[in-house]
Amino acid sequence: MRATTASLALLALLAAGCAGTSQSGQPQAGDTRFVAGDGKMQIFAAADRKPAPVVEGPTLDDGTASLAAHKGKVVVLNFWASWCGPCRGEAPVLKDVAAKTKASGVEFIGIDFKDRKADALAFERTEQTGYPSIFDQPGKVALAFQGTVPPAAIPSTLIIDAQGRVAARALGAVKFTDLMNAITKVRDE
Repeated sequence: MRATTASLALLALLAAGCAGTSQSGQPQAGDTRFVAGDGKMQIFAAADRKPAPVVEGPTLDDGTASLAAHKGKVVVLNFWASWCGPCRGEAPVLKDVAAKTKASGVEFIGIDFKDRKADALAFERTEQTGYPSIFDQPGKVALAFQGTVPPAAIPSTLIIDAQGRVAARALGAVKFTDLMNAITKVRDE
């Protein structure tokens, strides 16, 4: 019952993010309130970074993906859903940045949150992101970040550094330059 309540609360907060509800400030560890994002990357000082939780699950293409499979690499996690307009708007940016940073060892994993699989597959066919997306219908991956750096909106993007710590976060649709600069900074540390 507790997990269901927490999952429903997180869904409401994340769905509100896609709808554009606004409150000020950035949520911190353990904070579950919604904050509308502007897509700007917030980079955390290395000394302040918290380890990312376990991230793993079945992908939309019936494979599996995990953060652990990319140990020692910078990984970009993008929380999205086919029902989210800003997610559709940022998809070409993510695809472009993923393609441009792949050769330097940066990996991308999508986290399809609270979606119908058929809708998510249609989104993937249209966008052709070039990286796997974990099908996280119950929202377990997002909940795992509570107590570290919660995604707090759909879309949200987290950058995990080579040591497996949350190095940066953007709430809302990311912009090409902001995402590329943040990845480059974290990758080149």
